[in-house]
Amino acid sequence: MLDWTDRHYRRFARELSRHAWLYTEMVNSGAILHGDKLRHLRFDEVENPLALQLGGSEPADLARCAKIAEDWGYDEVNLNVGCPSERVQSGSFGACLMLEPTLVSDCVKAMRDACGIDVTIKHRIGIDAVEDYGFLLNFVAEVHEAGCNTFIVHARNAILKGLSPKENREIPPLKYDYVYRLKRDLPQLEIIINGGIADHAAAQQHLQHVDGVMVGREAYHNAWMLAEVDRLYYGSDWQPESRHAAMRALRSYVEAELADGLPLRLFTRHILGLFQGMPGARQWRRTLSDAKLLKDAGWPLIEAALTEMRPAAVTEQEGSEP
Repeated sequence: MLDWTDRHYRRFARELSRHAWLYTEMVNSGAILHGDKLRHLRFDEVENPLALQLGGSEPADLARCAKIAEDWGYDEVNLNVGCPSERVQSGSFGACLMLEPTLVSDCVKAMRDACGIDVTIKHRIGIDAVEDYGFLLNFVAEVHEAGCNTFIVHARNAILKGLSPKENREIPPLKYDYVYRLKRDLPQLEIIINGGIADHAAAQQHLQHVDGVMVGREAYHNAWMLAEVDRLYYGSDWQPESRHAAMRALRSYVEAELADGLPLRLFTRHILGLFQGMPGARQWRRTLSDAKLLKDAGWPLIEAALTEMRPAAVTEQEGSEP
């Protein structure tokens, strides 16, 4: 979710769900240690519960980042061992680290020793042509010995050469049974499943076998699915009154960011999917992605787009949305 789940998207998402666990985009440990910490780590406290996802393979560097995450107020630090991007591989981290479970274990131990928040791992079920379930089981078991108890498993292999990151999310077959089996074989661990999950019916089916579900791009492109999360999974009566209400609740946030110099387009790009599947959704997207309209624009542009969607709000309140 690099360049997607930035703080503006997460602030938007929090108006749709109070309880869903949010994750940052993956941040290279070097960028935190030697770059602009405010840019990479800043978040609004209402985003919690929130996990900082790290990329890296140097135990000492990751340990320092884990402590920084704790000091900044993150609830969890997650090590990405699943990204197949060649850019990530060139830095010797991401999915290629599944071939080095001892190094991953060293990283986990160093991070756990450095901080008091949860240290978790996100990974694939295999690498390239390695499709044996035993490879997955051995990797998780060894990393668990270092102190990791939560594993977020993307149920596809990562193909390190020849496929783009997008193709890596679509071409390698999903093997949900591997993740289910992992939970059966290591029941003491928290196993969270990821990959190709597009609706709540599928999520609830997976929860018959594992402890949690991670949804990425579907929750980005069809953000309103988050509006049911608190009721379905957290026993909460809270949910946003409507898409319009959720959007208008962000007005003060947006205006404060604009006053701080944020171009409106860096926010509106995250809300294009709010009305996915609703009448007028195409016009909503067109208005809020029009470079000419966005230039020097402020909240009134969003308000105008919301007003154009008014008929959809009536449909929604009547409970007849598609």
